[in-house]
Amino acid sequence: MALFKPFGSVGKSYKIRAGVLALAFLAMLVGVALVALLVQAADDDSLLSSFDSYLWRVARFTLYQALLSSLLSVVIAIPVARALHQAASVNGKSAFMRSISQRLFALPLALPALVAVLGITSIYGRNGLIAIISQYAGIDFKPDIYGLTGILIAHVFFNMPLAVRFMLAGLDQIPSDYWKLSAQLGLPAISRFRLIEWPVIRKSLPGIAGLIFMLCVTSFTTVLTLGGGPRATTLEVAIYQSLHFDFDLKRAVILTFMQLFLTILVLISLRLMGKPTEEGISLSVSASRYDKIGLAEKCMNLFLVTLAVAFVALPIGGVVISGLFADYGRLLGEAKVWQAIFTSIVLGASSASLAVILAMALVVAREQVSEKLELQQSRSFILRFLERSLDLGSSLILVVPPIVLGAGWFIFLRDWGNPFSFAAPMVVGVNAAMAMPFAVRLLRPAWDNSAYRHNRLCAQLGLKGWARIRLIDWPVMRRSIAVAFAFAMALSLGDLGTIALFGSDSIQTLPYLLLQRMGSYRTNDAAGLALILAILCLGLMLLADRISRPEKRDRA
Repeated sequence: MALFKPFGSVGKSYKIRAGVLALAFLAMLVGVALVALLVQAADDDSLLSSFDSYLWRVARFTLYQALLSSLLSVVIAIPVARALHQAASVNGKSAFMRSISQRLFALPLALPALVAVLGITSIYGRNGLIAIISQYAGIDFKPDIYGLTGILIAHVFFNMPLAVRFMLAGLDQIPSDYWKLSAQLGLPAISRFRLIEWPVIRKSLPGIAGLIFMLCVTSFTTVLTLGGGPRATTLEVAIYQSLHFDFDLKRAVILTFMQLFLTILVLISLRLMGKPTEEGISLSVSASRYDKIGLAEKCMNLFLVTLAVAFVALPIGGVVISGLFADYGRLLGEAKVWQAIFTSIVLGASSASLAVILAMALVVAREQVSEKLELQQSRSFILRFLERSLDLGSSLILVVPPIVLGAGWFIFLRDWGNPFSFAAPMVVGVNAAMAMPFAVRLLRPAWDNSAYRHNRLCAQLGLKGWARIRLIDWPVMRRSIAVAFAFAMALSLGDLGTIALFGSDSIQTLPYLLLQRMGSYRTNDAAGLALILAILCLGLMLLADRISRPEKRDRA
């Protein structure tokens, strides 16, 4: 009985109980999906015989495209990051150029994948900008964007800017003394790179490449829209096709377990390789360098940065320009469009609210358990296990991709009725779970800092419950909560994975309607919907960035 005594004391705290309920929600979401898949596998004795050449080809292509995408993203990012860092350390104009470039490089992370794909096709498609320029130049050239080529372009568009930002964070940490010594010795560019810059980049390279590889392995929307048929299909897209078009449960289960195994394997490898530095989101300018950069090197740096900026800016500009030419008078006159906008906002707000509530419950409960362990100097296994679970619970959801959760719940819900009638709660639940790790990361520092500063004072004054929330916690946490809500809602608005499985004519979001218009070759409508979706998501991201900045009185 002594073993369970600490758990009884834990149960007396409503804050800890709320954290346990949040963990239970995640466990139920993942557990039901996995159990449904296991039951389906156990009921089918011929499951193992279904490992045909198609399945192995899909698995090989999933790894192949992820490997190529990671390699291209990293190889392109190295000279671009080096050029930006070198140029920004010379004069104020170059520093401003770096700041603008980094802000532009942040946009692909905020754009929904479907919107970005539409922008990429507007540049590299058969009727895109490059084809139009070739036609005016008298060259009969129409690029083929669909297939492996399009997937690689889209993945580099998303991941090269991310790699640049991480690498810049590492280069910014190089001490100024290194550059002084380099200038005194008169080291040429190749020696500076080999002796100073490359060791720093090499240190974070495995983590950066591993993270990008993970993102490409679990890419769904990009491959779905640019895959170009069976030869360019990944595991996640094959799961969607098996359930949504073929209704082949046997194949869907096999593909789902292959995807889950692959995801876990990549995450373990990523854990062993280490993570890139978290300062990659910083816009700070590095310490001054004392290099004597020649004209040729300056021109090369300018050329590399210009190419990288153009590569990112052109698809974004393509989304804006194509969207401006859409017939909004007719488009906004359709009831389906307004219904999709309303559905997206309602589901997005619901997902964001649930994500913030669950994340806040985990953060508060973890702090309470840590305080109990510290004050009581307890070595209780249950308390320590609970603390660890509350600390890592939200991150473990990333092990299971949304398409795996959707597939498991789709199989489970078919025994309770029509799975498509559960679209709304499934979209809200899965999107909330996927946004929780980011919400926890935004909320936890603010709450831990507030608890450290105010817990003893509140205990002395007898402040607790609603009075403490109103007077102490809410004024401190409201900005972090607003940022987490805006970020989670933006992620939910642009999601296509869950709604692609459960969507139907009765419930459609903007990404789902956009995918339908693209599939029926109504490109003008798709461009207009893409611009509307981009404005909503970017507006939320800008709002989150604005709220997260310290107020003037805080900086004073």
